[in-house]
Amino acid sequence: MATSQYGPHNPDATYVPHAYDEHLFDTGEVHLNYAVAGTPDLPALLLIPGQSESWWGYEQAMHLLEQDFEVFAVDLRGQGRSTRTPGRYTLDNFGADLVRFIAGRIQRPVIVSGLSSGGVMSAWLSAYGVPGSIRGAHYEDPPLFHSEVDTSCGQSLRQGVGPMFALWSKYLGDQWSIGDWKGMREAAPRELPGPLAALFNDQATGDEPPQNLKEYDPEWARAFWTGTVAASCDHARMLASVKVPVLLTHHFRMVDEHTGRLIGALSDLQATRTRELITNAGQKVDYRSFPRMGHAMHMEDPALFVSTLTDWADTLS
Repeated sequence: MATSQYGPHNPDATYVPHAYDEHLFDTGEVHLNYAVAGTPDLPALLLIPGQSESWWGYEQAMHLLEQDFEVFAVDLRGQGRSTRTPGRYTLDNFGADLVRFIAGRIQRPVIVSGLSSGGVMSAWLSAYGVPGSIRGAHYEDPPLFHSEVDTSCGQSLRQGVGPMFALWSKYLGDQWSIGDWKGMREAAPRELPGPLAALFNDQATGDEPPQNLKEYDPEWARAFWTGTVAASCDHARMLASVKVPVLLTHHFRMVDEHTGRLIGALSDLQATRTRELITNAGQKVDYRSFPRMGHAMHMEDPALFVSTLTDWADTLS
């Protein structure tokens, strides 16, 4: 495989058409790629994908949501068609991009919903967004505390999915500068713990990467594995600063009794601590547990995702 094969510099090899038109918003540093569904007379909703996911992971949900919202689904920097920014993948930079997007493109108060790392960004906006710009925040199975390398609660990143990120970084390289897909597939059984190796094998079945990874800058993986992504954004401090109502949906999780490794995004202990911190900050948390649901409810069961989010949104003032 040629190096640097995938990314915005090589769109013909990287991207495929989707059901909604794509647009670019200039933040001053990056161009954020996004899609819109619904009409401006409806309440605004911002959807934030998880790590290695592009906006189009929400396509099925958007078809249902556009009846009740003007829906904006965005690619964070380093994902999808948005700009790659070597050395600048941090939660605070992601958050600043979204603050500018809300102010410059949406231009009115918005409900935010993010999956996984996007759920951490939903938490970031609920704490650090411009006052009055965020009506409420849905955290969809977010790795709060668990995506920190040095965490104050429960298992850290390296006691969970972290080795997968290390593998991506090692064999794919920043901006796909290595691109050794074959070598990564061969190395996975040796370099990943058992449950992660099985997960990798389920996802890496072809001779070339799946579409979502083609659209992903593997420097994201390195930033998470090394901890630089959250170096200036302590999760406990962030959650203690939340200023809006929150919906927390918590999906499949278990702790391996032999290793203590967390399988899932968020342990029960971490979910409890998240709720404590937000409640102590004076905000209401609606907690919904879906222990049999896969990580991305909006893809696995779009109808349940939409009904859960919409029912909660109806309670917001």
